[in-house]
Amino acid sequence: MEQINAVGRRKAAIARVYVSEGNGEITINKRTLEEYFPSPILQFIVKQPLNTLEVADKYNIKVNLIGGGYKGQAEALRLAIARALVKINAEDKSALRKEGFMTRDPRAVERKKPGQPKARKRFQFSKR
Repeated sequence: MEQINAVGRRKAAIARVYVSEGNGEITINKRTLEEYFPSPILQFIVKQPLNTLEVADKYNIKVNLIGGGYKGQAEALRLAIARALVKINAEDKSALRKEGFMTRDPRAVERKKPGQPKARKRFQFSKR
């Protein structure tokens, strides 16, 4: 199997993933998964698609992660891994879709409007 690549996005985070056959190593920006995401919850989020298909120790994953915060990055990476696994084996798509890993979460920060302090907040109204 040659290298399979996929992209996942969430909020402002972008994850580019390169999957090849191996022993289950996940390298993010030249650091290990445990180094990059010290929180076990975020490690769990990243590994969800691999654990769903029970292929956690079958592939080596190299990741380029940019933008966003750690939660957005973890969820972008989860989407990218799920997309790459579907490229490898199309029959897995229904199992991953059922768990919700194939859906791009479209929610993002609303832009700030001119003449206002924030996106929805207004300056204090003064009658006189």
